[in-house]
Amino acid sequence: MWNVLIVGAGAIGCLVGGKLAQANPRDAGGPQRICGAGAERGLQLTDEHGAHTVRNLHAAASMIEAYHRAESAFDLIIFTVKIYDTDAAVAELQQALVATGAPRPALLSLQNGVGNEERLAQLSPRAPVMAGSITTPVSVIAPGVIRIDKPRYGLGLAMWEEQGADAASSSLFDDVGELLAMTGFAVKPYRSAASLKWTKLLMNMMGNATCAILDETPESVFADHRMLDIEIKAWREALAVMRAAHIAPVDLERYPFGKLAPLIRYAPAALLRPVLHKQIGGARGGKMPSLHIDLHSNKGKSEVGWLNGAVADRGAVVGVATPVNAQLTEILLHLVEQPAQRSGWKNAHDRLWQALA
Repeated sequence: MWNVLIVGAGAIGCLVGGKLAQANPRDAGGPQRICGAGAERGLQLTDEHGAHTVRNLHAAASMIEAYHRAESAFDLIIFTVKIYDTDAAVAELQQALVATGAPRPALLSLQNGVGNEERLAQLSPRAPVMAGSITTPVSVIAPGVIRIDKPRYGLGLAMWEEQGADAASSSLFDDVGELLAMTGFAVKPYRSAASLKWTKLLMNMMGNATCAILDETPESVFADHRMLDIEIKAWREALAVMRAAHIAPVDLERYPFGKLAPLIRYAPAALLRPVLHKQIGGARGGKMPSLHIDLHSNKGKSEVGWLNGAVADRGAVVGVATPVNAQLTEILLHLVEQPAQRSGWKNAHDRLWQALA
């Protein structure tokens, strides 16, 4: 029997917590922080089978509260918070472990971006850390109310290789995979956590920073071939960094990056533009990506530093130039810090092209 805590009550946290609770109510300990009315009425989940109310989730205001209310120590903690909140979540978990004297649990990051697993491994060098990636499109309608936009439940899973592996961690890895598969996820194990997370980064960065800067939908941004060329350049920089760092792209669910990487690197932009316009612009349509949501919700924080910024940072280490990713990061972080400047970039395709071309 599993006692699981979900840290984060956003789209992915609610999705995983809800499916865990539906599959085996006694084994789900989260999600964490479904607040207000959402906690009182249960999680409202709409999927391909209709609308459901999941009432057997146990929301908590803090990890210390979750630990005190749990009937037994948590076996697995799944992190789904935004990457800029990882440090605070790690510190809170450390406090909870010290306050309760509980054993260190296994940790799984289902977060976007690069860098989460390193922070989790620093917290718990003796406990297994796993990297995961979910490609299910989910919308948060209201607190505690989510809609699964497309019923695709692919979930990549890998051990964090910097910790090494032993028989115990390998067995635990298999058990976690079985637990998640039991909920309905199509779990696929990967040998390299870095390949898994960097491939997901390729997916997350496409049309993300540009939409936030220009305050436009992906469909509108990708209608301009110059903006598509910016995205292609950013992707090519990321792939060059991955190659220099010996991180191979992999096929992730229905996205064959392992096979498409050479095409993305070398095919003429004129050939790639219509494919990206159809596959990315059409898939996202009018739905705003995460960097836009955070920027224009005035969060005062952005994950761009762990997406495009991660490409620029690793590029500096391995000796690969990344001017497009570095500039996208710089512009977006400036707009985070200077909200009054955002209007000057709204729909400003010419300005962005001149800055990045």
